[in-house]
Amino acid sequence: MAIDPITLMMFALIALLIFFMFRNGKKRQQAMQELQSGLRPGADVMLQSGIYGTIDSVDEEENKVTVRSGTSTFVVHRNAVSQIVAPVEVADEAPASDLAPDDDPAFGERLANGTPETTATPEVDAADLDRGTDAAADESGTQGPDTDQQGGEQTPKA
Repeated sequence: MAIDPITLMMFALIALLIFFMFRNGKKRQQAMQELQSGLRPGADVMLQSGIYGTIDSVDEEENKVTVRSGTSTFVVHRNAVSQIVAPVEVADEAPASDLAPDDDPAFGERLANGTPETTATPEVDAADLDRGTDAAADESGTQGPDTDQQGGEQTPKA
């Protein structure tokens, strides 16, 4: 009697699923064993409830762990510890610049090599302001932005 190819593929698929099921179970068991072996006094841990704390003592016989969180102390089952929190290493920061965050340059200042330098600004008379001309524009021979080529006032564009 010959076995149907579809039946053969179904048995192969079932065998593959069983293989992956055992493999995942072994991985979980190994991870849990590593977690339980890392439970030592002084280790920073997170409980399954989301509480972070530091292990004070471990009772191997009764499977209890004493965890200190802030000013509170908890006695929990060993399996209530969900993970050991590894300390985060801080990367070396780049050297801070000479300027503090509130040392922004004033209007018209430029920063060269960390020291403020003021740029030369043309002096403007009060009479030039009243006429609507710019002192720098008068020196260069060009007209200011508020006058047209015939010398009359322009109407502002919306």
